[in-house]
Amino acid sequence: MNIKDYLIDQSGKDWQELLCGWAEILPPVFTIWLVNRFGDVILVTDDGSVHLLDIGGGRFERIADSKDHLADQADTDERANNWLLIPLVDQCLRAGLVLGPGKCYGYKIPPFLGGEYTVGNTAVIDLAENYSFLADLWQQTKELPDGTRVKLVVKE
Repeated sequence: MNIKDYLIDQSGKDWQELLCGWAEILPPVFTIWLVNRFGDVILVTDDGSVHLLDIGGGRFERIADSKDHLADQADTDERANNWLLIPLVDQCLRAGLVLGPGKCYGYKIPPFLGGEYTVGNTAVIDLAENYSFLADLWQQTKELPDGTRVKLVVKE
């Protein structure tokens, strides 16, 4: 397995702008380390700890004490599969969902609204649109109790 097959190239992107909708749950200072093909960000804070911004799940969590700790954990359990969504990326590729420049995989119904981690719930989307859309939805729904029914209305 080549880890680059499961990551988005970070170069040439304005990450401060892309992640501005998620600023509320991000630390004030961090370095982006890895970005999976669904746009989830693995970042490192000033103390060296490693965190995951899961934009599909609408959560931010500490996943390791350091980069080395993360590397050790990645070889155990299903952690690398969960962080990089390896099985789902493989399924997307087999289904013909190929990413071009500036694109990522996005959810038709985000998991934080009950969507599933399946190819049928996945589409190729513009990276900036995905961050903005999911952050906006998350902001509007973050205070709702789990299981609350949500009706989306798209206005032009």
